[in-house]
Amino acid sequence: MPKFLVQATYTTKGSEGLVKEGGTGRRDAVEQVTKQLGGKVESTYFAFGDVDVYSILDFPDNVSMAAVALAVKASGAIQTKATVLLTPEEIDAAAKKSVEFRPPGA
Repeated sequence: MPKFLVQATYTTKGSEGLVKEGGTGRRDAVEQVTKQLGGKVESTYFAFGDVDVYSILDFPDNVSMAAVALAVKASGAIQTKATVLLTPEEIDAAAKKSVEFRPPGA
């Protein structure tokens, strides 16, 4: 199952909701939306700085992750960035694939 690192930043509207619901309320909301599409939450952490929340999510496919990202961004309460995470074994498999590439200017 594809694994994603999701970085989320709350807008003012989202921050107001976070204060009202608390961190556990938002974690539960992430778990609920992830389960709707056959996924699961591995972990969720709140942070200081440019990013407010880090979550590691598993989804059955990229389309499911994209559906969640679209719904979340459309709310106007949160901006997100999802990064596909690969296992060391997946990198091993990628390294064994033959790829012909011509660098720019070569």
